[in-house]
Amino acid sequence: MMDALLDHAFSPIAEAVESRRIPGAVLGIVDAEGARAVRVTGAAQKVPHHRPMQRETWFDLASLTKVIFTTPRILELAKEGIIDLDAPLISVLPDLRQYAPEAWERKVTFRQCLGHQTPFPAVVPIYTYGRDPDLLRAFVLQHEWTAGPAVYSDINFILLGLALERIHKVRRMRELDPGAGFAWSAAPEESAATEDCTWRYQIMCGTVHDDNCHALEGSGHAGLFGTVDSVLDFALGLLNGTGASSIELARTPLSDMRTHGWERTYIGWPGGDAASAGTIGHTGFTGTGLWIDFDKRRAWTLLTNRIHPTRHFDSGIAGLRRAVGDRVSTQGDA
Repeated sequence: MMDALLDHAFSPIAEAVESRRIPGAVLGIVDAEGARAVRVTGAAQKVPHHRPMQRETWFDLASLTKVIFTTPRILELAKEGIIDLDAPLISVLPDLRQYAPEAWERKVTFRQCLGHQTPFPAVVPIYTYGRDPDLLRAFVLQHEWTAGPAVYSDINFILLGLALERIHKVRRMRELDPGAGFAWSAAPEESAATEDCTWRYQIMCGTVHDDNCHALEGSGHAGLFGTVDSVLDFALGLLNGTGASSIELARTPLSDMRTHGWERTYIGWPGGDAASAGTIGHTGFTGTGLWIDFDKRRAWTLLTNRIHPTRHFDSGIAGLRRAVGDRVSTQGDA
């Protein structure tokens, strides 16, 4: 059954590689009993030389960092009573907008950050304000952010990452244990290449692609590397209850589109419209994604290097994710 499911779901991925919309991909599926199937296609790198994609290839997981690393740790700290999710961030970061006691940023809570329910802007090129990571951390904390409607914003998880640094008394997120099967960097010859960076003047390969994460030398919103099997191991732990004990909060809705850290099903979401109502998921800018269907007791991860060698073209990743999700969710249903 697992092989048939993989065959059914892999077809649009093979087509995307054949049509050169993405260089390569790895699809992995696991069920709650631990049965898994993995298939690989295409290239891990095409520029300046060619390397084939492999099952063991390390991927820059990008925003999957939010749900694999940062969210579980924040929720565990809440379960242990170290933080209160409904307390403002200043309970851990008292210097947040410290020169403006009435600033709205000082009222933002941990739970609001997890659910992207804050007024922070969607995209901010923090890396353009300097090269000193300590200075950039101070910038994030003291900058007068322009308030707007609640949108998905990396600032929420950058701040959660700063809170983790304070609680664990480390200077950088990358000093924290990334967890079994994960890392904060990877050997270039073992990694899927990402973008030919216009300000770092190199093909990013084994080094974090995210500009702000790179400039901050680690942050809560990006930076984690992993293989397909490490991502499936994490998903299996959530499916069978052997992983993060805070999974109930990860499944608890905070809005029509989000739970604590994760996306939940909505019309048009990346996991496909055939996913069960009990499905959560998340995507990463580099071309990664993870979805966990608790009703059907299966999870799948689609890992691609869709921004290699550039982000400035339409890879069709949105449609590909949805097509794969629909096929994973419908195969085998009576």
